[in-house]
Amino acid sequence: MELSPLKTYLINKLAVTEELPFGPEALVYKVCGKMYALVAWQETPLKITLKVDPAQADLQRAMFASIKPGYHMNKQHWNTIELSGELSDAQLTGLIDDSYQLVVAKLTKKERLALQELHTDKTI
Repeated sequence: MELSPLKTYLINKLAVTEELPFGPEALVYKVCGKMYALVAWQETPLKITLKVDPAQADLQRAMFASIKPGYHMNKQHWNTIELSGELSDAQLTGLIDDSYQLVVAKLTKKERLALQELHTDKTI
């Protein structure tokens, strides 16, 4: 997946912001202020770091050479994926969706209720 459609997919999720808290080389995508994706957009190939269920982290790494433990992140909860073409766009968007859902599940009840109110024309 190229940078433009990747950014569009990441930002179009409900209540997501794009920020640069770690400097200009890392685009960070947050839902309700909690990070769910980090894109090393100046890397060739692109790299994206996503939250992962710890039970799935090692399995994903074993299945795909392009999936490694999260770079500078908690290795149990984050994977870094090199967008070299090994994963299809559908597989990548599935991992992005999983990351988003993991973060949403950990939001406070008040934050989740606010998301539900925004849910009128978008799906979580």
